[in-house]
Amino acid sequence: MQISITKPASNWFIQEMDLEPGSAVRFYVRYGGFGGIKEGFSLGISAEQPNDPISSVEVQGITYFVERSDAWYFEGVDLSVKYSRKWDDIQYDYPSHA
Repeated sequence: MQISITKPASNWFIQEMDLEPGSAVRFYVRYGGFGGIKEGFSLGISAEQPNDPISSVEVQGITYFVERSDAWYFEGVDLSVKYSRKWDDIQYDYPSHA
């Protein structure tokens, strides 16, 4: 799985989570919520450093990652994070990977 974060999305994370260069954002699976790719689960975020990442990307000095323990959720898909000006919020897309 690959993670892609647009610069506007990274700006949103930096502002909303008060991040500085060297910070990290974890995308993790949580029970409940809506809009996820597996029924009954959705994506959560937290500011924490990686422990055992399966995938990561650095944008504007911030590391965005998914831990190996959450790999099951992303089987067959990548994670693409964009910023929506219309909603003033981030938007997750899950394109299939080859």
